[in-house]
Amino acid sequence: MKVLYIASGIRVPGAFGGAIHTTEVAQGLAQLGVEMHVITRPAQGQRRKPWQLPKRQTGAITWYEADLPKPLSLLGYSAIARLVRELRPDAVMERYYNFAGAGILAAARQGIPTLLEVNALIVDPPQVRKRQLDDSLAWLLPGKHGPMRRWAAWQCRHSTKIVTPLHTTVPPEIECSRIVELPWGANVQAFSPQTQAPIQPVFVFLGSFRHWHGVTDFIRAAIRLIQQGSPARFLLIGSGPEQAEAQRLAAPYAERFEWAGAVAHERVPALLAQASVGVAPFNPARHPALQAAGFFWSPLKIYEYMAAGLPVVTANIPPLDTIIRPQQEGGLFEAGNINDLARVMQAVANDPQRQQWGLNARQRVVEYYSWERHCQALYQLLQTMIKEQP
Repeated sequence: MKVLYIASGIRVPGAFGGAIHTTEVAQGLAQLGVEMHVITRPAQGQRRKPWQLPKRQTGAITWYEADLPKPLSLLGYSAIARLVRELRPDAVMERYYNFAGAGILAAARQGIPTLLEVNALIVDPPQVRKRQLDDSLAWLLPGKHGPMRRWAAWQCRHSTKIVTPLHTTVPPEIECSRIVELPWGANVQAFSPQTQAPIQPVFVFLGSFRHWHGVTDFIRAAIRLIQQGSPARFLLIGSGPEQAEAQRLAAPYAERFEWAGAVAHERVPALLAQASVGVAPFNPARHPALQAAGFFWSPLKIYEYMAAGLPVVTANIPPLDTIIRPQQEGGLFEAGNINDLARVMQAVANDPQRQQWGLNARQRVVEYYSWERHCQALYQLLQTMIKEQP
């Protein structure tokens, strides 16, 4: 099987979720024997000629770099269509974002089955500025929707299948038979449970410092625990727009906080091995799209905590409440409630079953939420698509 995988909005290599997802999917399918050709953006700080697709080989994967600004991605259509003609892949996969779609268009014109990956809400809620701009341009073409929504719906209709963590990311007019729900995962081979837990509790926050990830909620809950006499320490791995505010809040207790910064993904397992409890304080009330469609983000940090053998504290919202079960893999708190977050963090850290919950979490992620399982499901889906292609 030969697959062209287009993630033209993602810089690879990279340490954020999109880069990890793209890399794990490419490597996982290659390990299953698929001949993988992958288009991404160049790594940060690198530049390429915008109308070319320079390539490099990494093991069984051929990587191509498309260096166009994300809003101008469709201007790379000719180069992508030419590559599709040259490769004649059995299937084309494309990672959806607002200005992508060149791969779906090229494959549709050449009669090749397509798989559209959707990892965020396609149609933004009315209060989002991007949606308002798109709606304001609806007069350009007959009909009630703006050009970006129409283009997104076209991609969905012309994809053989759509894979997404939650079906509500896809416009409601798209038939359900096209949609396959599939969660992300963790690289369970890269992580391993602790051999010896820290003497004093260490709570870890991993990921982007964005408001809906709850990094400032984590800091505020940590301060409550410190003020209540907890000896715990707090490790933060990552960076983002909320970093300055998070550091300002933590400053009076600076000696209790460690800031690892944005690190290469290869360093994450060793850092998580220093922790006792993983915390994922998501707050969907701060994200209009999550309020509109439910929690559609596949929670990479939770899966990696579990793979590292850590019990997890996260928000009591679906589907997080089906991944982490209270007193089995960790604890759940009321989203946005700092006092409840602090209470559950303390309860999990103090419970004599804490290490067993971490082992339970490890077993659960291996069985249900690994990248290996994700890629096996993709492989089976691709096989079916290719077999059923007229």
